[in-house]
Amino acid sequence: MDSRAIGVFDSGLGGLTAVSALRELLPGEDVVYFGDTGRVPYGTRSAETIFRYAAQDVRFLLGHELKCIVVACGTVSSVALPRLLEMTDIPILGVIEPAVRAAVRATKNGRIGVVGTSATIRSGTYREGLLAANPGLEIISKPCPLLVPLVEDGRFSEGCTVTELLVEEYVSPLLKQNIDTLILGCTHYPLLTGIFSKLCGPDVALINPGYEAVSALRELLSENDALRGGGPACGEHYYVSDSEQQFLQYAEMFLRGPVHGQVQRIDIENY
Repeated sequence: MDSRAIGVFDSGLGGLTAVSALRELLPGEDVVYFGDTGRVPYGTRSAETIFRYAAQDVRFLLGHELKCIVVACGTVSSVALPRLLEMTDIPILGVIEPAVRAAVRATKNGRIGVVGTSATIRSGTYREGLLAANPGLEIISKPCPLLVPLVEDGRFSEGCTVTELLVEEYVSPLLKQNIDTLILGCTHYPLLTGIFSKLCGPDVALINPGYEAVSALRELLSENDALRGGGPACGEHYYVSDSEQQFLQYAEMFLRGPVHGQVQRIDIENY
């Protein structure tokens, strides 16, 4: 048994969808979350800048007693994960491989769509992973650079005309190519599940990478007898690089429940 916490980080609020999955799948675990809200979004940055930001995020989290880190960011997982793995001996899990496995299981016609930030799509990591799993798949990818800022601004509910029009513009070309599975390749996008579902219909499976990553983490911890043991739980700790109040404004919607614990602002440039 291992009572150390699970670290989670993202460029902003999107990684809270992974914390929501942790609450569901690993409810006894303590969580330390960092959202780099002062530098969101990562998806429009260069690969070197993304790595620099992510390395600072990891160094901050390593200041806590952790047994693993979940990179709850599609951009970082696709661009910087191999270099982050060299920074520590504890496991660091990204969201790409678990989502790839889920998509391969879900597809029936072998036509899989991938939406994500510009950096994620440009990296080709999803395409490479899917084709490595099954060379016969047809992958149709689309960068969606404007969705993260809209989600961070709270514009993710059904009926938000601007967001609905953007999702339609981004996803319609993929639907015209008869995809039956769509990877929501950014942890912000599950907040748009209602909009994606309405557009795609019941015949397109939507893959939530954050949820799949936490599912994979549960398997890993179980196999290594590293699930949390007895003793008092410390709960959840939240850190951000910008306004605590702005974080709290939308955090409950991302978590699908209340924020447990305090939110503290830190200067990530010190790490």
